[in-house]
Amino acid sequence: MQPLSGVKVLDLTRIVSGPFATMLLGDLGAEIIKIEEPVSGDESRTYGPPFVNGESAYFLSINRNKKSCAINLKKPEGIALIRELALKSDVLIENFRPGTLKKFGLSYEELKKQNPGLIYCAITGFGQTGPDSHRPGYDLIIQGESGVMDITGDPDGPPTKVGTSIADLLTGQYASQGVLAALVERSRTGKGRRVEVAMYDCLASLLTFNAGGYFATGNTPKRKGNSHPSIVPYETFETLDGWINIGVANDKFWNSFCKIIDRLDLQNDPKFAMASDRVKNRLELLPIIREIIKGNKKSHWIGLLEKAGIPSGMIKNVGEVCDSEQLISRGMILNMPHPTAGIVKNIDSPLRFDDLNDEVHVAPPILGQHTHEILSKVLKISPDEIKLLEEKGAIKCANI
Repeated sequence: MQPLSGVKVLDLTRIVSGPFATMLLGDLGAEIIKIEEPVSGDESRTYGPPFVNGESAYFLSINRNKKSCAINLKKPEGIALIRELALKSDVLIENFRPGTLKKFGLSYEELKKQNPGLIYCAITGFGQTGPDSHRPGYDLIIQGESGVMDITGDPDGPPTKVGTSIADLLTGQYASQGVLAALVERSRTGKGRRVEVAMYDCLASLLTFNAGGYFATGNTPKRKGNSHPSIVPYETFETLDGWINIGVANDKFWNSFCKIIDRLDLQNDPKFAMASDRVKNRLELLPIIREIIKGNKKSHWIGLLEKAGIPSGMIKNVGEVCDSEQLISRGMILNMPHPTAGIVKNIDSPLRFDDLNDEVHVAPPILGQHTHEILSKVLKISPDEIKLLEEKGAIKCANI
């Protein structure tokens, strides 16, 4: 049995941050009822190319282990159905703009009157309060506003966003963590809780030592490319046939590194002997090291560095990672049969319990795939009533 078996989550989210949060909970065994607009569903279903037999690869990457229930929030019957589902759920997660669900009578304050144990998680771009609370949250915008883009990229180049949707994904992780904490608390008190997660807050929390440096000195950090502000050498170096990362993280590693590159004079030079000295004199030291590393191939340096125990690694592309023996051997690549897309591959959750990775995962659903099942089994609605609701445009049931 999985850790969250028996927990029912009503998923009123779309695009990335919310769906990623509910997918993480689904990976842990929760039943995820994904509510989608009946005509086109979650917006991310349209994101592409690439598409696989009409299914967006983007959508397929963040919606496994869910049941799609297509309900129209613009119809009073649809609102009533969602309210009934909320009253039978342990958790509700939504990522509408602040105040949107209140207009439909689906606010936490309304729902907790009849379901006091409900955990209600609201994901927003900038939070429920503050001067920016009205603004929508999109990953690119949040990366810029949070300071992350300003400290990412080449010092002489433009601000650069992280190559994945880090604001969305981190927010999803924080949201799932908040829900898990609320579930633990409810096991003691029997009472639910409102959990709020803002994308802006989440990404700002990653500033850590960058913010610490500002608080300590009043000076805002500057972009340093792939180098580290407090450790030298700790960055990306070019070799004869490509790039590698080298992390000489302490004086022990430095002494070994100097032997590998056959430069004991650097080891004994008082300008570079201590970690703090190497940081102060980075502009003199790094050109020397770059010239040395450039004189041989990747495999040469990685072999020597690994043998000496010095942190190092290749710069792999996404394909190399997805096909890597390390991920495959750990069961991190999922293969899930899908009604129309064939075999859908995902990278699995990194969590392991008792060193096991034998959970059965279900491919992302097609739009409305489980509407009939949810309404009949959870809400006990008869087939004739379901048919009538579909005729009124309140729901959509997929035929597969």
